[in-house]
Amino acid sequence: MTDRPSLLFVCIHNAGRSQMAAGFLRHLGQGRIEVRSAGSAPAETINPAAVAAMAEVGIDISAEQPKILTNEAVQVSDVVITMGCGDTCPFYPGKRYEDWVLDDPAGQGIEAVRPIRDEIRTRVEQLIEELLGSQ
Repeated sequence: MTDRPSLLFVCIHNAGRSQMAAGFLRHLGQGRIEVRSAGSAPAETINPAAVAAMAEVGIDISAEQPKILTNEAVQVSDVVITMGCGDTCPFYPGKRYEDWVLDDPAGQGIEAVRPIRDEIRTRVEQLIEELLGSQ
């Protein structure tokens, strides 16, 4: 792993979970970690409930766009976090892979998205601690 680790969040639509995780990592990581997100079957737009839930905690993800998962994105990432995308994520030796089992916010109202957002924040905070320690 380089001095500045690179992380890729992957979910199916790249519209909710992976976008919230990337938003938290950008915000909490303060530029110390390179952040990417992608989806195996990207949606047209980001989930509005995810945008609203993140806005409640002061993080604006409204300008983000769902992106297709590419082999290149996986190859250049040190850590790949999957969230319900099953076997669609390419596997490369030497990468750290984790699968976060989280409810899908698709079609959910903000009340259902808030606990998903909060769980993602907790996991991102733990990830930052693992990757950066006391930096």
